[in-house]
Amino acid sequence: MKNSKKSCCPASSKTDEEAKTVNDDIFHVTIEGNLNINSEIGLILPTYCEATNIEKIIREIEKLNLKTSILVIDDSSPDGTSEIVRKMQKEYDNILLAVRPKKMGLGTAITDGFRIFMSLRNPPKYVVTMDADHSHDPKEIPKLISPIKQGYHLCIGSRYRRGSIIKNWGIMRRAISKIANLTAKFVIGAKISDYTSGMRCYSMGLIKSMINELHSRTYEIQIETIRQAHLRKFKITEIPVTFTNRKKGKSKLSINEITDFISYTLSINKKPKWQK
Repeated sequence: MKNSKKSCCPASSKTDEEAKTVNDDIFHVTIEGNLNINSEIGLILPTYCEATNIEKIIREIEKLNLKTSILVIDDSSPDGTSEIVRKMQKEYDNILLAVRPKKMGLGTAITDGFRIFMSLRNPPKYVVTMDADHSHDPKEIPKLISPIKQGYHLCIGSRYRRGSIIKNWGIMRRAISKIANLTAKFVIGAKISDYTSGMRCYSMGLIKSMINELHSRTYEIQIETIRQAHLRKFKITEIPVTFTNRKKGKSKLSINEITDFISYTLSINKKPKWQK
């Protein structure tokens, strides 16, 4: 998917109505890149201080030769992550970049990514989310998309299905993950094993159905999207994946985020307003 140099097209290059739609939904963030892109797959990479990882992960995705639009949502990383992405836009014409004014959380990054893809003239049919730090292997993206093409609406890259592999996790990290997943399973009741995996694929139909009900700011977005899909009776499935603890950089999962995650899970045993 290599191409000649492509000038960055801010959201304001669209019609006034289209630009307003993008800006109103995502805190007036300018989208850099080719807004006329037409790809079957949209891929969201939320970043904060991923300068050591971002180029390699994007190149690995490009090597898959999928019809993919890569959307990097960067929270004004002080390490120059966004500048690396801008340089790569000169080499690849399928990279979009949204730089937000400050660190705003994984939940809002994913929701903003959904809204950006929805706002394009040619929205993708499938949207993949994954970490930019090599915790997830891009080579497993085709496996995630396959069930969606067969009629499922959400496919999760599970760390707890038979055939899954977890590398470089200590006992405490495994315990935290297990507790979070067991709690979520008890509260939500969807028949899946991994509620907290960040590697997954959504159908655009599911995204459009639940977008106005997504309010998470941090990691609880993973549970919230599963809950919304389950409540709406969309089809959910899992595939086994290999998860490798961060190879470069430092983990961003803080005690406060873990607390928020558990608090959110314990507070959601209520019907949403639209279902009452």
